[in-house]
Amino acid sequence: MEHIARYLRDIYFEKKRGQLVFRRDKAQKYLFFQDGQLVFAKTNQENELLGEILYKLGKLSQEAYDNIEEYIEPMEIIGQVLLKRGLISKQDLIDGLSYQMREITLNTFPVFDGNFRFQEREDLTLEDIDIKVSIPVLIADGIRRMKFDVNLRKFLKDLTISPKDKGLILHLTEEEKDILNLVKVDSFPPDILKKSGLNPEDFWKALYLFYCLDLIDLGEEATVLDKAEGPYAKPKDRETQKRIEEVEEFSQRIHGLNLYQILDVSQKASLNDIKKSYFSLARQYHPDLFDRETLAAKKEIIDDVFDKITKAYHTLSDEGAREVYDTQLIEAEAGDKRGVAKEAEKKFRQAKTLYNMGRNEEAIAYLEEAIRLDPHKASFFLLMAMIEGKIPTYHKKAEAHFREAIRLEPWSPDGYLGLGLLYKNADLKVKSVNQFKKVLQVDPGNEAAIRELKAAEGKSAKMGLKDILHGDTKGLKDLFSGDSKGLKDLFKADLFGKKKKK
Repeated sequence: MEHIARYLRDIYFEKKRGQLVFRRDKAQKYLFFQDGQLVFAKTNQENELLGEILYKLGKLSQEAYDNIEEYIEPMEIIGQVLLKRGLISKQDLIDGLSYQMREITLNTFPVFDGNFRFQEREDLTLEDIDIKVSIPVLIADGIRRMKFDVNLRKFLKDLTISPKDKGLILHLTEEEKDILNLVKVDSFPPDILKKSGLNPEDFWKALYLFYCLDLIDLGEEATVLDKAEGPYAKPKDRETQKRIEEVEEFSQRIHGLNLYQILDVSQKASLNDIKKSYFSLARQYHPDLFDRETLAAKKEIIDDVFDKITKAYHTLSDEGAREVYDTQLIEAEAGDKRGVAKEAEKKFRQAKTLYNMGRNEEAIAYLEEAIRLDPHKASFFLLMAMIEGKIPTYHKKAEAHFREAIRLEPWSPDGYLGLGLLYKNADLKVKSVNQFKKVLQVDPGNEAAIRELKAAEGKSAKMGLKDILHGDTKGLKDLFSGDSKGLKDLFKADLFGKKKKK
């Protein structure tokens, strides 16, 4: 199994010095190690570049970030150039590089189909900046952060495992320590899983973490044994054991599947497709395929799985029953969507409340969840952009979110007006004027845009958002319907904070 954590394990415990190269599609990453510690990293992924990281951490000014390409010099890392020009401090660079090294590495953990190659190297010093990132911490954080992948189970399920020295046990959570305590000499992972009562995905991730931290020893491939005469009595038919594992795994998933998913066919499947799928599953899960001993031990699981497969077949192969079921399925899916939309609106309202209390970062967290649940609401992106506009280091994100609000509702003046005010605050006069003109294209009588354009042309005194909202504006005032009295009452402060004095 090609995976970053296995390479990190080998490099750390063997105290290797060299370069680990990772490639997948167009992504390329280079991790540099010295005596088993990560000391530097490079990437071609835009969100992992040092300039992006420094800006995200608030170490780099908006102006320097906007002109980052001007500071790129051959044969020098961008951080050293920024340091020499006085745009960041040495501590800023250390913080940025440390964060970048972690992100480059951790973002590789979800990948199980990449190409890795380790090369021995001796020239791995980073001038006078000494940074070392703990590999055990990276392994623990990376495995916990990534989603379960079936390759983890395939890698571990047929091996015996035994406990080893507990030197790195401090990196485990209390729950993980409880799982580790279940590991005895020559334990069989599927047996431990049954005893633990854990979610299988969490269990296999924990077991993989133990291996990568060298807390367990992997033995030879385990012989499947007859449990009726003790845990290690006599060899058993591996084909039968494989079917048992498959039916148990299917049993864990089947209760969350609809009838089409149980038969693994689309909702447009023909009767012939449904029959083929049913008979294929019957050859895999029919009770007659299991010997008496196995059937007696696993009867409840086997019968339940096959009963659900049979019910799915009888329902979907009957035209009338299938039509009724399809109607029920559509109604259920619509209900689920309504529930998700309702939860998204709840998060949105909580974000508004937090913003009114001045708790911007918490408001952003609630909005991120609202957007995850329902990414099609322009009002969610608009509120997010308005909050981010008050935080200097988030102005790029604010711009992107205003544009997303505009994309979702190009007929609404609110996104254009908010983006125009953002540009105005950043002294980007041409850009701000263009946005105010777009407001008038969709809402010719928009008082706010008219006043801003007049102010930009020098025909009246400059006005802030408070002044705009005091007027009879048709702009952002009506964005939030219901019990809201408009953005003036909702946000009670200048949208993007006070403008810096020149």
